[in-house]
Amino acid sequence: MTDGKSLLYKQENAYELVSDKEKSECGAYCEGYKKFLDESKTERLAVDCSIKLAEAKGFRPFHHDMELTPGDKVYLNNRGKSLLLAVIGKKRLSEGVNISAAHLDSPRIDLKQVPLYEESELAYFNTHYYGGVKKYQWVTIPLELHGVVVRKDGTSVTVAIGNCDTDPQFVITDLLPHLSSEQMKKTLADGITGEGLDILIGSYPCEGEEGTNKVKLNILRILNEKYDITEEDFLSAELIAVPAFNARDIGIDRSLIGGYGQDDRACSYASLLAVMELQVPEKTAVCVLADKEETGSDGVTGMKSHVFEHFMRDLCDIQDVKLNHCFANSFCISADVCNGLDPNYADVSDKRNNARMNYGMAVLKYSGSRGKSGTSDASAEVVGRLRGIFDKEGIIWQMAELGKVDQGGGGTVAMFMAQRNIDTIDAGVPVLSMHAPYEVTAKLDCYMTYRGIKAVFENN
Repeated sequence: MTDGKSLLYKQENAYELVSDKEKSECGAYCEGYKKFLDESKTERLAVDCSIKLAEAKGFRPFHHDMELTPGDKVYLNNRGKSLLLAVIGKKRLSEGVNISAAHLDSPRIDLKQVPLYEESELAYFNTHYYGGVKKYQWVTIPLELHGVVVRKDGTSVTVAIGNCDTDPQFVITDLLPHLSSEQMKKTLADGITGEGLDILIGSYPCEGEEGTNKVKLNILRILNEKYDITEEDFLSAELIAVPAFNARDIGIDRSLIGGYGQDDRACSYASLLAVMELQVPEKTAVCVLADKEETGSDGVTGMKSHVFEHFMRDLCDIQDVKLNHCFANSFCISADVCNGLDPNYADVSDKRNNARMNYGMAVLKYSGSRGKSGTSDASAEVVGRLRGIFDKEGIIWQMAELGKVDQGGGGTVAMFMAQRNIDTIDAGVPVLSMHAPYEVTAKLDCYMTYRGIKAVFENN
C-alpha cells in the first residue's frame, strides 16, 4: 500500500531544503543582482549594463548575414531600450528554442515634454507618471534624474543627476499634517493627484537678470553649462525620475533584498545571467529583455513589437528553417514577478494558492484578473513539462496565483508570446510592496528563479 505521506502535497521553506553550498552560491548571486539594480534604474541603463555583462561573456552584436555555429553568442540592441540575446544550440531551430522573456521597465515618474516652470520663485519639473503607481508613495522621497536629450541636429547627451554622492537630488513635496484636514478626507487614490507629482528642482534666482522666472532661468543656465541644452531641447528628451535608493539587504538576518525596480529586474537579471552562463546548449536559448510592459507592452521596444519575430526569423533563415515551425516547437518562460503573501494584507490573498517568501520560484499557470482576463493560461502539459525539469534539476519552486479571484489581478507578456504559437508559462520572483518605490524580495527566491530559468535553457 502507498505510504500516506507520499500522497500529500507539502510545500516547504527553501531554507529547510538547501545545502550550505547553495546558500553560499545564493549570497554571491544576490550581490551581483544588487549591483545590477543600482546600475539599471531605467530601461536604457539596464540595456547598457546588460550589454556590458554579456560582451564580457563573449556575446557579440548580431547581423542577419552572420554565419553561426553551436555555441555562438549574439545579441540585438533594439533602440537602446530592449535587448535580445541568443546562444546557438546543437539542434536545428526547426526543433524549437527555449526562451525566457522578462521586462526592463518599472513604474516611475516621467518628465513632460514642456516640463520646466517657476511658481512663487520655486522651480519645478511638470511630470506624467508611468505605469501602475500608488501616487502617494512617490512624495517626500529622494529622487534622481536619468535619460537622454536629443537636439534638433541629431546629437544627443545623456543626463544623470542624483546618483553620485556629491550630486543634488530632487523631491516631490507633500502637505504638512497641520493643514491637511481636507486632504486626509480623500481616498488614497485621490489624496495625491497625477498633476500634483511635480518635482522641486531649485530656488536660486539668476543673478544679474531682471523680470520674472529668474529661478527657472538659473536652472536653464546650469543645465546649459553642463549638458549644452536649451529649454527647447526638452521637446525631444526622455527624462525619468526614479528613487534615489540603492539596493540593500533587508532584515537582521539579511535574508531579503530591498530596492527599486525589482519588478521586473529580478527576473531580467536571472534571465540574463542564465543565458550568459550557457556553453553549447542542446536547443538554442533566447533571452528577451523587453520594454513597455508596465504600459501594455506596446511600441517598437515592447513585447508586442515585431522585432522579436525579425530576430528569430533572421536566425531561422541562417539555418533555412521556417519561423512558424520554430515557434510551434518552442517553450517560453514569461519571467515576471508576482505578489508574495504579506501577513499585513493577508485578506487579499488565497493563502493556499499565493506565493510565499522563501518558498522558491513562483509558477503561475495563469495570471490575468477575475475571470482569467488577460492570460494565456498554460496547459496542463506545459505545467507538467516544467515540473519534470525542476524535479530533475532540484529547483525549489511553488505554484502561485495573483490574489483572490475577485480581488483584482494582472498580467504580463505571457499572452503575447503565446499568441505566436509558443507554449508559454508565467514564472518568477515573489515580491512584497510591488510597484512601490522600494520593493522587497527574498534572496533564495531570486536565486531559485535564476536556477529555474537556466534549467529550462539546459533541458530539451
